[in-house]
Order: sequence, then structure tokens, then C-alpha cells
Amino acid sequence: MDMQELKDIIQLLKDEDLTEITVADGDQRVTVRRILEGKAFYQTAAAQEAPQTSNAMVTATTTARELPEREFALTAPLVGTFYRRPSPQDEPFVVVGDIVQAGDTICIIEAMKVMNEIKAEEPGRVRQALLEDGAVVEFGQSLFIFERL
Repeated sequence: MDMQELKDIIQLLKDEDLTEITVADGDQRVTVRRILEGKAFYQTAAAQEAPQTSNAMVTATTTARELPEREFALTAPLVGTFYRRPSPQDEPFVVVGDIVQAGDTICIIEAMKVMNEIKAEEPGRVRQALLEDGAVVEFGQSLFIFERL
């Protein structure tokens, strides 16, 4: 990532009045945080992800546990606010026991006032819903556990 890209990210943080933003590009990930204590200043943390292994990856924002081969997790592709249902009066997109197909909408993550539908990546049966409506999620955080079909 070059300096202009970093400056653009900081400008986006200011323009959208955000306190934190994470941008991922391939195996590179940069987090920029705005800390407000009298004066605003910016803190950046760049991380290059380690190669995937057969064990579950442990991150600071995810309670990682090793999943049996027959299970897989759906993780957050972005930072935002998690919603299990399209609106407060509607039923959740999925509940434990539901069978989903690849491409089915599983939940919504709101980021910068945009509702992003999160879709199933492969077919499976919902084994566990890890979050409730309104939870703040981080990039890569596990949202649901599925059983492979």
C-alpha cells in the first residue's frame, strides 16, 4: 500500500466521521483508527496474514475454535453492525437447523449506512448463530457455524 492510498483511507475516515476502518487487499490488511481525546490523531496498523493452516485461525476479534472437518464458519467480509433479519419486525434470515444453499442471504452487515447482504458461500445446515442483532463485527469474525451437506 502506498502513501496516497493511506491518505485516501484517512480522508474517507474523516469524511464519513468514522473512528475505525479496515481495508483488505489480497493478503494485506490495514486498520486505521481515529482516537478522539481533545485532538484527533490517527493510528495505523498493517498486518500481512499468515498462510492458512488446517487449524482455525485465531484473531483478536474472533473466539476461534478448531472446527471438525464436517463444519465451517461464515465470517464477516467487512466491519460493521450485524443484523440477523431484514427489519426489526421480520423473522431472521436463518435459524438453527435451516438448510441453506450457496448464494442464500444469511444476514446483513451495515457499514457506512449501506446494508450489505451476506450470502452463504456453500450449502450447509445452520448449527449455531454466534451473534445477535446490533452486534458490532470485525473483519474475519465468525458469524455462523454450518454443518457441511
